[in-house]
Amino acid sequence: MDWDILKKLIQMVKEEDISGLAIEEKGVKYEVRREKGGVIASHPQPIPHPPFSSGKAEAKEKEEDDGLMAITSPMVGTFYRSPSPEAPVFVQSGDEVEPGKVVCIIEAMKLFNEIEAEVRGKIVKILAENGKPVEYGQKLFLIKKA
Repeated sequence: MDWDILKKLIQMVKEEDISGLAIEEKGVKYEVRREKGGVIASHPQPIPHPPFSSGKAEAKEKEEDDGLMAITSPMVGTFYRSPSPEAPVFVQSGDEVEPGKVVCIIEAMKLFNEIEAEVRGKIVKILAENGKPVEYGQKLFLIKKA
């Protein structure tokens, strides 16, 4: 990660008063965007190269996911199911959710970002592991829309 590039992007977002900016440099994608409350978060992400695949595993995953909507990670960070270690989890498999319901937190660069459900439905499967890193676009939950 090139910190100079990151600093320049943050400065541009502040000076131009824009909501966000993304660039790709030497195989790394840098994204800076303005979060709620005016906080600026950045999420450098390596550009994924698709691994060689016979297609069988992908076909099986698609079959399992048919009819379900995925909540994906909007950033690289650490996935947490609850607001603190001693607090109850936000959601469990089988829970009903409404748009705006917080389902998890992703910590990125010491900023804790609440991830909300965008649709009404039922949590069918939790795909991410508490306290483990997640990637941009990684599926976190599967929801059966109501």
